[in-house]
Amino acid sequence: MLIYIGADHRGFAIKESIKKYLTDSGYELIDFGNSKINPQDDYNDFAVNVAKEVSKDPSLGKGILICGSGVGMDIVANKFRNVRCSLCFSSDQAMSVRSDDNPNVLALAADFLEENEAKKIVSVWLQTQFDGESNHSRRLEKINELERRLTNYFE
Repeated sequence: MLIYIGADHRGFAIKESIKKYLTDSGYELIDFGNSKINPQDDYNDFAVNVAKEVSKDPSLGKGILICGSGVGMDIVANKFRNVRCSLCFSSDQAMSVRSDDNPNVLALAADFLEENEAKKIVSVWLQTQFDGESNHSRRLEKINELERRLTNYFE
């Protein structure tokens, strides 16, 4: 599975740790930055690059975004068609959202997570499969329909 990853200066250290962990676990990664700590960078830029790739063809890969609160990345990623981003603070939450809501981008809050907990969340999030239950599928289809209507509305 291909993983697109990006982080601003506040998420940089955790991103680097997650990159090593995922590479060692056999995942293919594309790092959209930042490549160094730059206190002047903006989380928006990294979120756009990751979400744009996932949006093109969600079957090709998933995204991981890391900033201080996780919220900025989450908001930006969810602006893209075909992207469902989930902000997760625990491995239990990661399992629940993947099973029920099938998000394809994960947002993490570097200011509130220890490195090992972030890796655990990523691992559980990537390994958990969508359960496909009819109520969950129905709700996701409603989201897809809303996305189509809004896209047409704004074009």
